[in-house]
Amino acid sequence: MPSLPNEGDNHGTAAVTLRSELPYQSTIKRKVRKKKNGVITANVAGTKYEIVRVVIQEMGFVKIPDEDETANLIWSDSAVQQEKIAELRNYQRINHFPGMGEICRKDFLARNMTKMIKCQPQEYSFIPRTWIFPSEYTQFQNYVKELKKKRRQKTFIVKPANGAMGHGISLIRNGEKLQAQDHLIVQEYLDKPFLMEGYKFDLRIYILVTSCDPLKIFLYHDGLVRMGTEKYHPPSDSNLSQLYMHLTNYSVNKHNERFERDETEDKGSKRSIKWFTEFLETNDLDVSKFWNDISELVVKTLIVAEPHVLHAYRMCRPGQAPGSDSVCFEVLGFDILLDRKLKPWLLEVNRAPSFGTDQKIDYDVKKGVLLNALKLLNIRTSDKRRNLAQQKAEAQKRLYGQGSMKRLLPGSSDWEKQRHSLERRKEELKERLAQVRKQISKEEHENRHMGNYRRIYPPDDKSLLEKYESLLATAFQTFLSGRAASLQREMNNPLKRMKEEDILDLLEQCEIDDEKLMGKCTRQRGAKPLCSMPEIAQPVRKLKNYSSDSSCDSGSSMSESGDETEKEDHNEKKEKKVSYDLEENKYKPSERSGRMNWKPSIKNPKSPSYPSSSSTGPIRRSPIFIQSMSDIQLGNYELFRE
Repeated sequence: MPSLPNEGDNHGTAAVTLRSELPYQSTIKRKVRKKKNGVITANVAGTKYEIVRVVIQEMGFVKIPDEDETANLIWSDSAVQQEKIAELRNYQRINHFPGMGEICRKDFLARNMTKMIKCQPQEYSFIPRTWIFPSEYTQFQNYVKELKKKRRQKTFIVKPANGAMGHGISLIRNGEKLQAQDHLIVQEYLDKPFLMEGYKFDLRIYILVTSCDPLKIFLYHDGLVRMGTEKYHPPSDSNLSQLYMHLTNYSVNKHNERFERDETEDKGSKRSIKWFTEFLETNDLDVSKFWNDISELVVKTLIVAEPHVLHAYRMCRPGQAPGSDSVCFEVLGFDILLDRKLKPWLLEVNRAPSFGTDQKIDYDVKKGVLLNALKLLNIRTSDKRRNLAQQKAEAQKRLYGQGSMKRLLPGSSDWEKQRHSLERRKEELKERLAQVRKQISKEEHENRHMGNYRRIYPPDDKSLLEKYESLLATAFQTFLSGRAASLQREMNNPLKRMKEEDILDLLEQCEIDDEKLMGKCTRQRGAKPLCSMPEIAQPVRKLKNYSSDSSCDSGSSMSESGDETEKEDHNEKKEKKVSYDLEENKYKPSERSGRMNWKPSIKNPKSPSYPSSSSTGPIRRSPIFIQSMSDIQLGNYELFRE
């Protein structure tokens, strides 16, 4: 075969070496777009504490100019105006709730606690008896006269209603000499405190509230023990003015020459709660009961605040759907005193606890409080992009009228009214189902990133949760009586207490009744293979712990045996089913369908048989089918998972 000649020899037969590069390849460079990595921004212009900036930097957040209000995180030492909260975008977070002053001002706390004590005296016995001057001056004087008749004398502590750091606090024993002054509160003095090395002390407990809708409370498993700087003696006329003995405020005792700034954890006038719990264990005291009592005190106090906070938050964010991400969070400082029986007593709640780091113990404890709190919040770089996409989608829906229910025309037939009622119920159930699943996803993140926090509301103990929900209902009735009717209706909606499986049962029952109204009587029930399921416009994300290969196989195989067992069980006995009222907005899961206790019978495999839609037996599904079915019912619903 002839070969091509070389460039310099037209007559030769040597082979030519071909170049692998094109002549223009070295001169023209292809432009490659670099993907920009998103950053999380923080505005810390409103804080004076350096530890906040240290934590922001350690989290990898980028500090932006003080005048920039578009940051993902905004931190302020003082409470913010409601107008500022109303202006925030959904991707932003700010470290204060509106309405939290209802428990953070001493006079507001006393007023709200008094109302709850009248309704639930046994549950709210952890705050000293308190009078607000001048409105309750007469009641206080009557109480002093009753004590005088019984020849008893008590010590009272007088505090400014909106004071802080121990300013303006004094002790008195003769209450008759006390004048009616404005903006004061008077409390019974706890004269039998638990002492440590002969000193009185209090505890600074750090609490994180990540959401008010629904309420989410976390307790930090460390804190500060703040001790007095003079040995404690019961109050008497001779030592009432010795504030270093009776007050435990750090801002007061640091001025005493006896204040010990020791860096070791078991010495000094300021120690950690971690050390204190070890001290309790060493002295054979119940540490578990100590933390449980503290947790109950905190939750019950925040239950008092919840109606005020939720109402104020809804007023600031009127267009925000219930259960969506909260733009507010708050780190609170609870000041708690222990009596000699280790019973905790609430002294006050600080919505702007000091994050000063005068000592190493301050730095270690407060850095952990802030760092773990920001990890729990789950602020992501994609939040801003998702928010803009969501706003665009909502604008298109409003423009094209998508997703809106058709209004029922006057003079509609009973059939049309029933169809409309069913559609409205289904929309409500789907919305609530999306909220429940989103909360489940949030809880999974919280469980992985809780650090030294632990969730105290909602608790895992069902009996404790029922007690808290009862107190919460009492609080809403007490504080929002005659106000916020829509909010109270929402709180009383039984859907708020339903789990995912209950909502799925109601959704399928709605679908069955809808098909009956439309005249479709041959609907298959039970698990179906994926090939027979209707297509979805957008792919739904797969749930955790279920692979794409196993979901179809296990779902179909379990449905075959499950349907046979269901049919036989139906012939033997009739079980109760989930019922609901079409005309009234009430859902009653009268009895669970029993899927948790159901086991398929071992029989020879047969062809699957599906009961007709008129069957009254209970609806049983495998967990895999529950997920796939709900995805079909929700259409383009996309499971929240990051």
